[in-house]
Amino acid sequence: MKKLPVLVALLFMAGAATAQTTWKIDKGHSKVGFSVTHMVVAETEGKFDDFEGSVVSKADDFNGAEVSFTAKVGSINTANERRDGHLKSPDFFDAEKFPEITFKGILVKEGGKYKLKGDFTMKGVTKKVEFDVTYGGKINTGRGEKSGFKLTGTINRQEYGLSWANKTPGGEMVVSDEVQLIVKVELDKQA
Repeated sequence: MKKLPVLVALLFMAGAATAQTTWKIDKGHSKVGFSVTHMVVAETEGKFDDFEGSVVSKADDFNGAEVSFTAKVGSINTANERRDGHLKSPDFFDAEKFPEITFKGILVKEGGKYKLKGDFTMKGVTKKVEFDVTYGGKINTGRGEKSGFKLTGTINRQEYGLSWANKTPGGEMVVSDEVQLIVKVELDKQA
């Protein structure tokens, strides 16, 4: 009879150790941004206004967490309507044919630093990527728990078929092939 409480306690601890916690992106406090070099001399920035994502973690420090993310290409916003229209065209994203950019992967803590590793899909092309991640921490607001992350990294747009390649009179690319990603997210813990 004394073994029953011990067995129940062990089962409870095993269940608690494998419990998953789901976190959702708080869109009002997050930004999915990018930057490219324009005309060789300046940076042009943009963002996606419509996105969603989740993080499912078993570990309190998010090590090994499963991350999924989707951005709607039609929501691209560079503060220039004409440029946004060109970016949605087949020269770049082809938003009508490929309406979403997706990511699925794992957040890994290595030597005190975080990396996000996984499959990044854009314009129908999927590639393995790795991004640097800064973990901002966790807080209980009294109305729930929040957590924050900042992701930075670079992709080559040509590898995803964003192949518009006009050149300056000097032969330089009008828009760089390298795209800097800057993603800042605040997550809400789900009940």
